[in-house]
This record gives sequence, C-alpha cells and structure tokens, in this order.
Amino acid sequence: MTETALALIELGAILFALGTFGRLAGRFGMSPIPLYLIGGLAFGEGGFISLSAANEFGHIAGEIGVVLLLLLLGLEYTAPELMTGLRRSWAAGLVDIVANATPGVIVALLLGWGAVGAITMGGVTYISSSGIVAKVLNDLGRLGNRETPVILSILVFEDLAMAVYLPILTTILAGLSFASGAKSLAIALTAITVVLVVAMRYGRYVSAIVDSSDNEVFLLKLLGAALLVAGVASALNVSAAVGAFLLGIAISGSTAHEAAKLLEPLRDLFAAIFFVAFGLTTDPRAIPPVLGWAVALAVVTMLTKMATGWWAASRQGIRPMGRARTGAALVARGEFSIVIAGLAVTMGGVDGQLAALASAYVLLMAVLGPIAARVVEPVVGFVQRRVRPDPVTP
Repeated sequence: MTETALALIELGAILFALGTFGRLAGRFGMSPIPLYLIGGLAFGEGGFISLSAANEFGHIAGEIGVVLLLLLLGLEYTAPELMTGLRRSWAAGLVDIVANATPGVIVALLLGWGAVGAITMGGVTYISSSGIVAKVLNDLGRLGNRETPVILSILVFEDLAMAVYLPILTTILAGLSFASGAKSLAIALTAITVVLVVAMRYGRYVSAIVDSSDNEVFLLKLLGAALLVAGVASALNVSAAVGAFLLGIAISGSTAHEAAKLLEPLRDLFAAIFFVAFGLTTDPRAIPPVLGWAVALAVVTMLTKMATGWWAASRQGIRPMGRARTGAALVARGEFSIVIAGLAVTMGGVDGQLAALASAYVLLMAVLGPIAARVVEPVVGFVQRRVRPDPVTP
C-alpha cells in the first residue's frame, strides 16, 4: 500500500471517528473535546494503534484549527466591547488570574518543572473555555440572565490577558535573551494597541477589504488573511493565535456576523483535528503518574473558579443563586489550555509529562464544567431550603 493511500485511509478513519464522537457527546449534552482527546491518545504514540501516516496533515490542520478558533473568538467582540468589558471586569480579572493560575504554578514547581513549566501550567489552569461556556449558557437558556454579562466580561478579560500572555510564553519558550524577549513583547503590545485603535476608528475599512457578496471569494479572503496575519505574527515571535484573534477584532459589523457563519463549520472541523493531533503527540502511558496531580488540580481550580465567579457577581449586586451560576459557568477548561500546552510541547523547554498532565486536567475540566453548570441550581436550591425552610402553613 502506498503512503498516500495509507494517509487517506487513516485520515478518513479519524474524521469518521470524530463525527461519531461528536454525535455521542451531543446525546449526553457534553462537550466533545474530552472524546477528541481520548481518540488522539488511543491512536497516537503508545496507544492501541499508531496512526503515523496522517501525522503531518494533522499537525498542519491543528495549526489551522488554532487560528480559526481564535479568529472566531475575535469576531465575537468589537473593540468598544472589549474596552468596556475591560473597564468593568479588571478587578475580577485580576482576582481570577491570582486564584486560578497559582495552583498550576505551585504544582509545576512541586514537580520540578522550573519557571518555564510553572508559567505554562499557570496559563493552563487559569483560562476558562469560552467555547464550552458559551455553549452551556445557550443550552441552558441563560443568555438573558442577569449574571451573564458578568460571565462574559470575565471571559473578555481572560482573552485580553491571553493576548499578552501568549507572546510572553512564546518568548520564554524560544529561549530568547532578555533584550530579545523585551523586544518581542514590545512588538506584541504595540500590535495589540495598533489593532485596537484601527478596529475602533477604521474597522469598516478592514471589513470592506475582506468582504464579498460571493461566499467562495469571501471565504478565500478571510482564510487567506487569517493565515497571513498568523504567519507574520509567528515570524515576529508573537503567537499566531494572537494574530488571528486581533484580526477578528478588526473585522466588525455585518461582515463579522457573516464571517462567523461562514467559518463556523471549518472552525469545528479543524479544531476537532487540533484536539486529536494534540492527543496523538501525548503518550497515554505518561498520564497515570500525573493523574493524581490532575485530579487535585481539577478539584482546587473548580473551587477557585467558582469562588471567583461568586465574588465578581456579588460586586454587581446579584443574588446568591446568580452568583453560584456565575462561578459554575466558568469552571470548564478546554481549547485555550490545550493551545498553551501544545505550544509549550512543540517549542520544547518543558518536561515531557506536562502534556500528559494538561491532557488529563482538560479531560476532567471539560466534563466537570458543563456538569457543574447544570447541577448548581438544584444544589444551591436544596441548600437554601435546608437553611431557610419554608414556613409550615397551619
């Protein structure tokens, strides 16, 4: 059998399996991300069957998946919304960073992974999954709830924090000198500032450049622009993901809405391949030694994220049930955590077990997040009834 034929067979099997996993996850009302990761672990290095022929395509497709994930995320926000969200949520955002990055940092140091591993794991445990959170809020009909703007403002702050964090992480992983690292960070911050200014004042011109009434032309221009910007950003030691995110912010109005509709199926396809590709590069035999740490991190960061949401909602005068819903909605970790771990593993400079720990942690949190969001209301309601029982009518 030729190498091309083998690659096509393996790729076809992977895509068909992804569709089956997605359908199975939908039936249970859960995110398919854990199943995608498990699939990659099962058929990668150290798994049941090694699918090596499709690895090269999986790597490139995974990179495209990251770009599309961040591009679509940027399309959800306008520059004014980002600035408004930043002003409203900066205090909660800072608490969020300290409360949820610290456990990852501590575990990495305890495992002897050094400063680079600590910075990486801090990002893995800090960032909530915008995709899972948005899906859960929509599925549970909570988009119109009073606490939802608080949730979204925290997510916006996290996304902006990632725009600063990823260039710093890239610089550290690349092993650049202090001067080179400072230069790379300055370039990243300058790019973010310029894009925000352009988006706020000249966003309509950026939208006009990529817009087209022909869907084929529109798609080609969008995807081409996203890959170009991501490539240039990567060449400047600024994360390609951040470049795509900033491009999404710069596209506004009806163009952004149409772009999101057009790109969503592609995003879902390539993002699924990205999660599988990450699983393929992780040896499942490395998970058992770090599983206990993953469980401990899952328990601690579930509590810290719920406490963060509770505190942020309380500052807006929201009642206890809404505070509990806010914290529970933020529990899920997913795509960004894997992006961070994948970046660290690809560029090197971190312990090989970090990928295993990140995989096990995201598997747990991607499952626990939606469950927590669903059960928080009956649990809090039960507690409230026990504490303040209804008066018995004579």
